[in-house]
Amino acid sequence: MKYALLLYGNQETWSNATPEQRQETIAAHGRFIELLNERGAFLDGEELGTGAAVSLRKKDGQVLRTDGPFVETVEHLGGYYVVEARDLDEAIEYAKACPERIVEVRPVVEYQE
Repeated sequence: MKYALLLYGNQETWSNATPEQRQETIAAHGRFIELLNERGAFLDGEELGTGAAVSLRKKDGQVLRTDGPFVETVEHLGGYYVVEARDLDEAIEYAKACPERIVEVRPVVEYQE
């Protein structure tokens, strides 16, 4: 079964990181991808930019556009991984190994044609 590991973080923390801190974070994600590949679990993953994000809210035929991610918290969705896991418990084990502080695990719904 496929699971999405949604990675949340503070954009300000990343912006204020030193080049060494950024490099260590990138290396940590590289090691995480290696782990997933060793287990045959890595399917996809990307960083998501927040600078050009736009949120649309629809109500009563009207559309309200908000520039930037629409979140009331400091943490924003900054990336994701899609993994293959036998069940939720295995997906959670992968999420625990991810270097990000906040990881949300969701099953990917696959529709049959």
